Amino acid sequence: MHSAFTDSENLIRMLDAADSIAGAADLRVRSYELLSLKPGTTVVDVGCGAGRAVAELAARGARAVGVDLDPVMVRAARERFPAIDVRDGDALSLPLAGGEAQGYRADKVYHVLPSPAGAVAEARRVLATGGRIVLVGQDWDTMVIDSSLPYRNLLLDAGFEDVTLEVHTAVFTDASAEKLLPSHAAAARAAGVISEAEAAEWLSDQAGRAAAGRLLIAVPMFLAAGTRAP
Repeated sequence: MHSAFTDSENLIRMLDAADSIAGAADLRVRSYELLSLKPGTTVVDVGCGAGRAVAELAARGARAVGVDLDPVMVRAARERFPAIDVRDGDALSLPLAGGEAQGYRADKVYHVLPSPAGAVAEARRVLATGGRIVLVGQDWDTMVIDSSLPYRNLLLDAGFEDVTLEVHTAVFTDASAEKLLPSHAAAARAAGVISEAEAAEWLSDQAGRAAAGRLLIAVPMFLAAGTRAP
């Protein structure tokens, strides 16, 4: 039990640190905007953790309900924000009636769920017709780690000060974006990462996605800035 509490408390500290990163508050606000909620309507925040988003949604006039499977998280949320509605519950079996909610939000949750598809089905159950769902999360398979990427290092090496780096995402879903992919498959083949047969299979799969309107290409766009030193 002590170990479970320690793990949960460590997770709370990690989430607090993530929430303090530049842009984290803006991302939360954007997720609230995408819910398109009217004052007094019900929104459920699934995997609510220590309750920050529940409190912020309530401050915006929503009837916010936080749900978390971890009793340590639920306790922390109630201690930090005594006025909020936080409930024990599973993403696959939410403590809400069918059609009760007009909004559903899950932030940094779906990548740890045993059945994301089951959770989405449960979201459909609790959402009223016209209700909005917003999912926020990361994909560790697309993490970028700087080594020789030039933008930030170019400015630092040239003596610029106060260097900052922002990462924005360009998203392509149009079938025409499939043309971007063969060169990447060729580079992976040349590096010996995949075989020619694997490259052909991957390109065929992507062509099928494009034909079905399911193509998704997300490209990080780096915005570097700095101040000229004297």
